[in-house]
Amino acid sequence: MIKPVLDEEEAAAVAAVVRSGWVAQGPRVAEFEAAFAARMGAGHGVAASSCTTALHLALLLAGVGPGDEVVVPSLSFIATANVVRHAGADVVFADVDPVTANLTAKTVEMVLTPRTRAVILVDQAGVPADLDEVRALCDPRGVPVIEDAACAVGATYKGRPVGAGAELAAWSFHPRKLLTTGEGGMLTTGDAGRAARGRRLREHGMNVSAADRHGSARVVIEEYEETGFNYRMTDMQAALGLVQLTRLDAIVARRRELAERYRRLFADLPGFVCVNDPGHGTTNYQSFWIMLPDDHPVGRDDLLQGLLDAGISARRGIMAAHREPAYAGTAADLPVTDRFTTRSLILPMFHEMTAGQQERVVAEVAAVAGPA
Repeated sequence: MIKPVLDEEEAAAVAAVVRSGWVAQGPRVAEFEAAFAARMGAGHGVAASSCTTALHLALLLAGVGPGDEVVVPSLSFIATANVVRHAGADVVFADVDPVTANLTAKTVEMVLTPRTRAVILVDQAGVPADLDEVRALCDPRGVPVIEDAACAVGATYKGRPVGAGAELAAWSFHPRKLLTTGEGGMLTTGDAGRAARGRRLREHGMNVSAADRHGSARVVIEEYEETGFNYRMTDMQAALGLVQLTRLDAIVARRRELAERYRRLFADLPGFVCVNDPGHGTTNYQSFWIMLPDDHPVGRDDLLQGLLDAGISARRGIMAAHREPAYAGTAADLPVTDRFTTRSLILPMFHEMTAGQQERVVAEVAAVAGPA
């Protein structure tokens, strides 16, 4: 589906950290935090062990806790909903836009209640959500909007990097993302106080980092100011991320090139809808999804099986958390979400993909459906 863009430079950077002897969270993490925040137009970066843990920290920094409700899209990887439960709050699912697959002010407003304490706005598959529209609804109500930018590194919103205008944004560096550290995540914010607390919480609530303590010329006795977590990133991961960050523009440009070719090829198959840029920004095409026509002669799962039988590994479209056993009984009337999760699939897209490989994918999609 997607292959990380890794080379000898990444290997050398990690090897240098190993030789240094400092492999846990340390100077490379601090360097990566600063470089990533600057690239994303954010004031501060807080590296974490995953986007899931970064999202959990964001909820805690927003004051979310037991008795609160958090609005999230069901149409997202299940971690978006799970972190709400990790914070002790209740998940409220909202439907998404039929074109972008993202929450909108209209879909959020339909499920707001006096208990709503936050909204998690996902940039699904790298398509930027309309942050300003949702904030215009939520800010006057005192409801923080947290941007789940897990898939969106390199995407833009109104001419700026996605996440630049968010109070709190969380990012993923999983191998399926454009920028990878193997595992890992980042929280970005313009609030220095929130960033400082996020760093404490990710390191057991300790008031001074282990790196600062060991680097001090004086004895430092740390204190644990609140109950925290072990959500740290290693210097090996950060070294990998620093190199990856230098490749980001080229990776995004290549994925946009591949996406445009897919769209041209699908123009010959009537009724198929492809992911595209919204009017307010540009997507990085972290995933390239297509929506089957309603009258398509083959169901989505049968189409996936047909592609697999032909040696092509595609995936179901974006999952819907409210349809999973973990969220059984969750009241949710989400017709657009249901259509996305049952009628869409994600096609292979990787940096070295050739025009011939893309042509074969589309030809097989057409062939599985049989003669018109």
